[in-house]
Amino acid sequence: MKTFGKLLREKRIALGFTLRTFCGRFGYDPAYISRLERNLMPAPESKEKIEALANALSIEKNSPDWVEFFDLAYLSKGKIPEDIGKNDHLPLLFRTIRGKRLSKQQLEKLVKLLNES
Repeated sequence: MKTFGKLLREKRIALGFTLRTFCGRFGYDPAYISRLERNLMPAPESKEKIEALANALSIEKNSPDWVEFFDLAYLSKGKIPEDIGKNDHLPLLFRTIRGKRLSKQQLEKLVKLLNES
């Protein structure tokens, strides 16, 4: 399973940076980045700090990699990604995933709502 830490490490290595050179170049504490990469701590709390990490890793803004980086950052903090959390239909979807039986009418409504989103 991909995690925020694994993706951070993969991107850093793909750029050819050792942990220390990456931290030296972008002003991060190596112990901090190491803990992030090993999933010993969640992603930074602020969106700006996650964005700064993404920029340091040369992740293009609004690209699929950018979205994945932010999604994994939020998940590492036990939160639902911002754009997904704004969806009003999530409770219905989660009940469905949990295996709670929905009526045919509720399922049709769910499909319609998901298709409109």
